[in-house]
Amino acid sequence: MRLSGTRVLLTGASTGIGRQLGRALAQRGAVLAVAARRRALLDELAADIAAVGGHEPVRLGVDLARRGSAAELAAAARTELGRVEVLINNAGSNLHGCPSAVGDRDEARELFELNFWSPLALIREIVPEMRQRGAGMVVNVTSLAVVAPFPAVGHYCSSKAALSLATESLRLELRGTGVDVLEVLLGPIETNGSRENRMIEGAEKWLDSAKAGRPEKAAIAIARAIERGRRRLIYPRRMSPSYHLPLLGRLYASTVARGFEPERVVVRRTGWRAEDAGAATDLAAGPAVGAAVASARGSS
Repeated sequence: MRLSGTRVLLTGASTGIGRQLGRALAQRGAVLAVAARRRALLDELAADIAAVGGHEPVRLGVDLARRGSAAELAAAARTELGRVEVLINNAGSNLHGCPSAVGDRDEARELFELNFWSPLALIREIVPEMRQRGAGMVVNVTSLAVVAPFPAVGHYCSSKAALSLATESLRLELRGTGVDVLEVLLGPIETNGSRENRMIEGAEKWLDSAKAGRPEKAAIAIARAIERGRRRLIYPRRMSPSYHLPLLGRLYASTVARGFEPERVVVRRTGWRAEDAGAATDLAAGPAVGAAVASARGSS
Protein backbone atom coordinates (compact mmCIF):
# COMPACT_ATOMS: atom_id res chain seq x y z
CA MET A 1 0.00 0.00 0.00
CA ARG A 2 1.26 3.44 -0.93
CA LEU A 3 0.92 5.67 2.13
CA SER A 4 1.34 9.01 0.37
CA GLY A 5 -2.10 10.63 0.30
CA THR A 6 -3.71 7.71 2.15
CA ARG A 7 -6.20 8.76 4.82
CA VAL A 8 -5.43 7.14 8.16
CA LEU A 9 -7.23 7.11 11.51
CA LEU A 10 -4.73 6.43 14.31
CA THR A 11 -5.87 5.97 17.92
CA GLY A 12 -3.65 6.29 20.96
CA ALA A 13 -1.51 8.84 19.13
CA SER A 14 -0.48 11.11 22.00
CA THR A 15 2.44 9.16 23.47
CA GLY A 16 4.78 6.23 22.99
CA ILE A 17 4.47 4.10 19.87
CA GLY A 18 1.34 5.93 18.73
CA ARG A 19 3.10 9.28 18.66
CA GLN A 20 6.12 7.86 16.87
CA LEU A 21 3.85 6.07 14.40
CA GLY A 22 2.05 9.32 13.64
CA ARG A 23 5.40 10.89 12.76
CA ALA A 24 6.47 7.91 10.64
CA LEU A 25 3.22 7.87 8.68
CA ALA A 26 3.28 11.62 8.13
CA GLN A 27 6.85 11.42 6.84
CA ARG A 28 5.53 8.98 4.24
CA GLY A 29 2.85 11.43 3.15
CA ALA A 30 -0.18 9.97 4.93
CA VAL A 31 -3.13 12.24 5.72
CA LEU A 32 -3.86 11.64 9.39
CA ALA A 33 -6.66 11.90 11.89
CA VAL A 34 -5.03 11.29 15.27
CA ALA A 35 -7.06 10.49 18.37
CA ALA A 36 -6.27 10.37 22.08
CA ARG A 37 -7.56 11.66 25.41
CA ARG A 38 -5.05 14.48 25.77
CA ARG A 39 -5.62 17.12 23.09
CA ALA A 40 -2.59 19.11 24.25
CA LEU A 41 -0.31 16.19 23.39
CA LEU A 42 -1.99 15.82 20.00
CA ASP A 43 -1.20 19.48 19.36
CA GLU A 44 2.44 18.72 20.17
CA LEU A 45 2.37 15.82 17.71
CA ALA A 46 0.94 18.13 15.05
CA ALA A 47 3.86 20.50 15.61
CA ASP A 48 6.31 17.59 15.29
CA ILE A 49 4.69 16.53 12.03
CA ALA A 50 4.77 20.06 10.66
CA ALA A 51 8.48 20.22 11.50
CA VAL A 52 9.19 17.24 9.23
CA GLY A 53 7.05 18.61 6.41
CA GLY A 54 4.02 16.35 6.83
CA HIS A 55 0.33 17.21 6.40
CA GLU A 56 -1.03 18.80 9.57
CA PRO A 57 -3.22 16.11 11.13
CA VAL A 58 -6.81 16.30 12.28
CA ARG A 59 -6.75 16.15 16.09
CA LEU A 60 -9.65 14.42 17.80
CA GLY A 61 -9.86 14.27 21.58
CA VAL A 62 -11.70 11.16 22.72
CA ASP A 63 -11.75 8.75 25.65
CA LEU A 64 -12.20 5.34 24.06
CA ALA A 65 -12.70 3.78 27.48
CA ARG A 66 -16.19 5.30 27.36
CA ARG A 67 -18.78 3.15 25.65
CA GLY A 68 -20.14 4.81 22.52
CA SER A 69 -17.11 7.02 21.98
CA ALA A 70 -15.73 4.82 19.18
CA ALA A 71 -18.80 5.42 17.01
CA GLU A 72 -18.48 9.16 17.64
CA LEU A 73 -14.82 9.03 16.68
CA ALA A 74 -15.54 7.14 13.47
CA ALA A 75 -18.17 9.69 12.48
CA ALA A 76 -15.84 12.61 13.21
CA ALA A 77 -12.95 11.05 11.27
CA ARG A 78 -15.23 10.32 8.33
CA THR A 79 -16.49 13.90 8.33
CA GLU A 80 -13.04 15.44 8.53
CA LEU A 81 -11.12 13.10 6.22
CA GLY A 82 -13.91 12.22 3.82
CA ARG A 83 -13.13 8.54 4.27
CA VAL A 84 -10.84 6.29 6.29
CA GLU A 85 -8.58 4.07 4.19
CA VAL A 86 -6.42 2.70 7.02
CA LEU A 87 -7.71 2.17 10.56
CA ILE A 88 -5.03 1.70 13.21
CA ASN A 89 -6.34 0.50 16.58
CA ASN A 90 -3.37 1.40 18.73
CA ALA A 91 -4.99 2.88 21.86
CA GLY A 92 -4.63 0.71 24.92
CA SER A 93 -3.91 0.66 28.62
CA ASN A 94 -2.86 -1.74 31.35
CA LEU A 95 -4.24 -2.66 34.73
CA HIS A 96 -2.04 -3.97 37.51
CA GLY A 97 -4.05 -6.21 39.77
CA CYS A 98 -4.81 -9.87 40.28
CA PRO A 99 -8.02 -11.02 38.56
CA SER A 100 -9.03 -12.71 41.81
CA ALA A 101 -8.96 -9.31 43.53
CA VAL A 102 -10.09 -6.98 40.76
CA GLY A 103 -12.73 -9.17 39.15
CA ASP A 104 -15.07 -7.02 37.07
CA ARG A 105 -14.56 -3.72 38.88
CA ASP A 106 -15.16 -0.54 36.90
CA GLU A 107 -11.50 -0.11 35.98
CA ALA A 108 -11.41 -3.65 34.58
CA ARG A 109 -14.49 -3.03 32.44
CA GLU A 110 -13.02 0.26 31.21
CA LEU A 111 -9.84 -1.57 30.26
CA PHE A 112 -11.78 -4.03 28.11
CA GLU A 113 -13.76 -1.17 26.57
CA LEU A 114 -10.51 0.52 25.54
CA ASN A 115 -8.46 -2.53 24.57
CA PHE A 116 -11.13 -4.70 22.97
CA TRP A 117 -14.62 -3.28 22.49
CA SER A 118 -13.60 0.09 21.04
CA PRO A 119 -11.43 -1.49 18.31
CA LEU A 120 -14.35 -3.73 17.36
CA ALA A 121 -16.72 -0.76 17.36
CA LEU A 122 -14.39 1.19 15.05
CA ILE A 123 -14.12 -1.83 12.78
CA ARG A 124 -17.91 -2.09 12.62
CA GLU A 125 -18.21 1.59 11.68
CA ILE A 126 -15.39 1.76 9.13
CA VAL A 127 -14.82 -1.64 7.51
CA PRO A 128 -18.15 -1.81 5.61
CA GLU A 129 -17.11 1.30 3.66
CA MET A 130 -13.72 -0.25 2.93
CA ARG A 131 -15.48 -3.33 1.57
CA GLN A 132 -17.66 -1.20 -0.67
CA ARG A 133 -14.54 0.44 -2.11
CA GLY A 134 -12.75 -2.90 -2.36
CA ALA A 135 -9.67 -1.54 -0.60
CA GLY A 136 -8.40 -0.65 2.85
CA MET A 137 -6.50 -1.96 5.83
CA VAL A 138 -7.19 -2.59 9.51
CA VAL A 139 -4.20 -2.60 11.85
CA ASN A 140 -4.78 -4.01 15.34
CA VAL A 141 -2.02 -3.60 17.90
CA THR A 142 -1.98 -6.56 20.29
CA SER A 143 0.74 -8.03 22.48
CA LEU A 144 2.97 -11.04 22.92
CA ALA A 145 1.30 -11.23 26.32
CA VAL A 146 -1.21 -13.45 24.48
CA VAL A 147 1.38 -16.24 24.69
CA ALA A 148 3.07 -15.15 27.93
CA PRO A 149 0.37 -14.30 30.49
CA PHE A 150 2.22 -12.75 33.42
CA PRO A 151 0.84 -12.49 36.95
CA ALA A 152 -0.94 -9.30 38.04
CA VAL A 153 -1.78 -8.30 34.45
CA GLY A 154 -4.41 -10.92 33.68
CA HIS A 155 -6.98 -8.38 32.52
CA TYR A 156 -4.52 -6.82 30.07
CA CYS A 157 -3.37 -10.20 28.75
CA SER A 158 -6.92 -11.46 28.25
CA SER A 159 -8.10 -8.24 26.57
CA LYS A 160 -5.21 -8.41 24.10
CA ALA A 161 -5.78 -12.13 23.54
CA ALA A 162 -9.41 -11.40 22.73
CA LEU A 163 -8.39 -8.73 20.21
CA SER A 164 -5.78 -11.05 18.71
CA LEU A 165 -8.32 -13.81 18.08
CA ALA A 166 -10.85 -11.32 16.73
CA THR A 167 -8.14 -10.05 14.37
CA GLU A 168 -7.49 -13.53 12.99
CA SER A 169 -11.21 -14.11 12.53
CA LEU A 170 -11.60 -10.74 10.79
CA ARG A 171 -8.78 -11.56 8.39
CA LEU A 172 -10.57 -14.73 7.30
CA GLU A 173 -13.88 -12.93 6.94
CA LEU A 174 -12.35 -10.24 4.71
CA ARG A 175 -10.39 -12.61 2.49
CA GLY A 176 -10.87 -11.65 -1.15
CA THR A 177 -12.54 -8.30 -0.40
CA GLY A 178 -9.47 -6.13 -0.95
CA VAL A 179 -9.37 -5.19 2.74
CA ASP A 180 -6.16 -6.30 4.45
CA VAL A 181 -5.74 -7.02 8.16
CA LEU A 182 -2.42 -6.54 9.95
CA GLU A 183 -1.83 -7.68 13.53
CA VAL A 184 1.06 -6.04 15.36
CA LEU A 185 2.22 -8.18 18.29
CA LEU A 186 4.43 -6.13 20.57
CA GLY A 187 6.92 -7.48 23.03
CA PRO A 188 8.73 -5.34 25.61
CA ILE A 189 8.97 -1.72 24.44
CA GLU A 190 10.71 1.04 26.40
CA THR A 191 7.78 3.39 27.06
CA ASN A 192 6.30 5.02 30.16
CA GLY A 193 3.96 2.04 30.45
CA SER A 194 6.80 -0.46 30.35
CA ARG A 195 8.65 1.44 33.07
CA GLU A 196 5.53 1.19 35.22
CA ASN A 197 5.37 -2.54 34.47
CA ARG A 198 8.75 -2.95 36.15
CA MET A 199 6.93 -2.38 39.41
CA ILE A 200 5.15 -5.72 39.03
CA GLU A 201 6.74 -8.28 41.32
CA GLY A 202 9.42 -10.14 39.34
CA ALA A 203 8.88 -8.24 36.09
CA GLU A 204 11.96 -6.01 36.28
CA LYS A 205 14.36 -8.91 35.77
CA TRP A 206 12.37 -10.15 32.76
CA LEU A 207 12.10 -6.73 31.13
CA ASP A 208 15.80 -6.05 31.59
CA SER A 209 16.79 -9.42 30.14
CA ALA A 210 14.40 -9.01 27.22
CA LYS A 211 16.22 -5.86 26.00
CA ALA A 212 13.16 -3.78 25.30
CA GLY A 213 12.68 -2.33 21.83
CA ARG A 214 12.44 1.36 21.03
CA PRO A 215 9.09 3.00 20.16
CA GLU A 216 10.54 4.87 17.19
CA LYS A 217 11.89 1.65 15.69
CA ALA A 218 8.58 -0.11 16.33
CA ALA A 219 6.80 2.72 14.52
CA ILE A 220 9.03 2.42 11.46
CA ALA A 221 8.50 -1.35 11.42
CA ILE A 222 4.71 -0.87 11.55
CA ALA A 223 4.74 1.72 8.76
CA ARG A 224 6.78 -0.63 6.57
CA ALA A 225 4.45 -3.53 7.35
CA ILE A 226 1.49 -1.43 6.21
CA GLU A 227 3.27 -0.49 2.98
CA ARG A 228 4.12 -4.12 2.28
CA GLY A 229 0.65 -5.46 3.06
CA ARG A 230 1.91 -7.73 5.82
CA ARG A 231 -0.51 -9.90 7.79
CA ARG A 232 1.50 -10.04 10.99
CA LEU A 233 4.37 -8.12 12.56
CA ILE A 234 6.22 -9.18 15.71
CA TYR A 235 8.41 -6.55 17.35
CA PRO A 236 11.06 -6.82 18.66
CA ARG A 237 11.77 -9.46 16.04
CA ARG A 238 13.93 -11.48 18.43
CA MET A 239 10.74 -12.26 20.38
CA SER A 240 9.27 -14.19 17.42
CA PRO A 241 10.08 -17.65 18.84
CA SER A 242 7.76 -17.03 21.79
CA TYR A 243 4.87 -16.53 19.35
CA HIS A 244 5.61 -19.45 17.06
CA LEU A 245 6.47 -21.70 20.02
CA PRO A 246 4.02 -20.46 22.66
CA LEU A 247 5.22 -22.99 25.21
CA LEU A 248 8.41 -20.91 25.49
CA GLY A 249 6.38 -17.84 26.41
CA ARG A 250 4.41 -19.69 29.03
CA LEU A 251 7.57 -21.18 30.53
CA TYR A 252 9.06 -17.69 30.65
CA ALA A 253 5.96 -16.35 32.42
CA SER A 254 6.04 -19.25 34.85
CA THR A 255 9.66 -18.44 35.69
CA VAL A 256 8.81 -14.79 36.36
CA ALA A 257 5.93 -15.85 38.61
CA ARG A 258 8.16 -17.77 41.01
CA GLY A 259 7.99 -16.11 44.39
CA PHE A 260 5.08 -13.94 43.27
CA GLU A 261 3.07 -12.62 46.22
CA PRO A 262 -0.47 -11.55 45.21
CA GLU A 263 -1.06 -9.71 48.48
CA ARG A 264 1.72 -7.24 47.58
CA VAL A 265 0.07 -6.14 44.34
CA VAL A 266 -1.40 -2.64 44.40
CA VAL A 267 -4.28 -2.25 41.96
CA ARG A 268 -3.62 0.62 39.55
CA ARG A 269 -4.00 1.55 35.92
CA THR A 270 -1.02 2.46 33.76
CA GLY A 271 -1.03 4.76 30.77
CA TRP A 272 -4.01 6.56 32.34
CA ARG A 273 -4.38 9.54 34.63
CA ALA A 274 -7.52 10.65 36.44
CA GLU A 275 -7.19 14.21 35.14
CA ASP A 276 -7.32 12.92 31.55
CA ALA A 277 -10.89 11.68 31.86
CA GLY A 278 -12.42 15.12 31.36
CA ALA A 279 -9.84 16.31 28.87
CA ALA A 280 -11.26 14.56 25.83
CA THR A 281 -14.96 15.19 25.46
CA ASP A 282 -15.09 17.39 22.37
CA LEU A 283 -14.73 15.70 19.00
CA ALA A 284 -15.53 18.85 17.06
CA ALA A 285 -12.67 20.21 14.97
CA GLY A 286 -11.37 23.59 16.07
CA PRO A 287 -10.16 26.26 13.62
CA ALA A 288 -6.65 24.82 13.42
CA VAL A 289 -8.00 21.36 12.75
CA GLY A 290 -10.42 22.58 10.10
CA ALA A 291 -7.60 24.35 8.29
CA ALA A 292 -5.47 21.22 8.48
CA VAL A 293 -8.21 19.14 6.89
CA ALA A 294 -8.70 21.60 4.09
CA SER A 295 -4.97 21.59 3.42
CA ALA A 296 -4.79 17.79 3.54
CA ARG A 297 -7.72 17.36 1.16
CA GLY A 298 -6.26 19.84 -1.24
CA SER A 299 -2.97 18.00 -1.43
CA SER A 300 -4.23 14.41 -1.55
